[in-house]
Amino acid sequence: MDNETILNPGFQEDDRTMDIRPKTLDKFVGQEKIKEKLNIYIEAAKKRGDSLDHVLLCGPPGVGKTTLANIIACEMEVQITTTSGPVMERAGDLAAILTNIGPSGVLFIDEIHRVNHTVEEILYPALEDYKLDIILGKGPAAKTIRLDLPKFTLIGATTRQGMLSAPLRDRFGVVLFIDYYEREELAAIVRGAAAVLGVKITPDGASEIAGRSRGTPRIATRILKRVRDFAEVRRDGTIDAKVADTALAMLEIDKLGLDAIDNRILRTIIEKYDGGPVSGDTIAVSIGEDSDTIYDVYEPYLIKLGFLNRTPRGRVATRLAYQHMKMEYNKRPQNGQTDNQAELF
Repeated sequence: MDNETILNPGFQEDDRTMDIRPKTLDKFVGQEKIKEKLNIYIEAAKKRGDSLDHVLLCGPPGVGKTTLANIIACEMEVQITTTSGPVMERAGDLAAILTNIGPSGVLFIDEIHRVNHTVEEILYPALEDYKLDIILGKGPAAKTIRLDLPKFTLIGATTRQGMLSAPLRDRFGVVLFIDYYEREELAAIVRGAAAVLGVKITPDGASEIAGRSRGTPRIATRILKRVRDFAEVRRDGTIDAKVADTALAMLEIDKLGLDAIDNRILRTIIEKYDGGPVSGDTIAVSIGEDSDTIYDVYEPYLIKLGFLNRTPRGRVATRLAYQHMKMEYNKRPQNGQTDNQAELF
């Protein structure tokens, strides 16, 4: 496995031995405000004997949206049906799923922003009135049948909330934003995953892995498995800070969690385009990467670190990016702008 796959939070890697995902809210590490809100919403719905309101989970890949959806179903003590936006291409696909959901059940749609527009139109009455309109036949002989659906909860997950249509977004009663995790939270997740996997790890070893995981639990657990392999083959099987550092250096993941592609992006902006501004599509072509991968995987973390500014004219490398790349900062204010204004515009 190359380092691009390891640091790509959108890549799914199933563990062949056991599930390391938490099953209840109290076992879910981090996102305390979100957990507090969900506890209240779930308890209130259970007291009323009602289904939970529709929930939209927003956030970058790998931060726990799917895990939270399964936890919600578990806490509500109902069945969950899982699908994804790109899979539902026809209205009949959605109809087949909705007619098989039990009372107060949960339908989880991952990447809901990619649902076909025709399918989305059928969702509206299903979400508001729990009705499903089915058209039988074609032409003048076509008939519309309205089916009653049991009350259910739709949980949608999206990495691009801005791509959701306003009518669909407005039908979610609960909208939650899941952010990147702090180092201490990721270290706790790594220690918990290590215990489930039977891996010996020291607190400083867990912290070293957490610090290079881009604030993303999925990446943290994936790195843990790769460092485990290194520890078992090259060391005595125990992961401490030194073992983790050596293994991650071999994987070309630096202290900030940046890999070779991150550095190529920064170097391209600085050397080829004088620090920017330059469009994301141009960067993607220059380094030979898919533009969606740049936008979804690499750019958000570089912006979070303060290495990139996203401006109307394109991406601009900041002073911190020059320092990280050990290059002289050569951006100069123009037309009477201050140094900060030159970076922003």
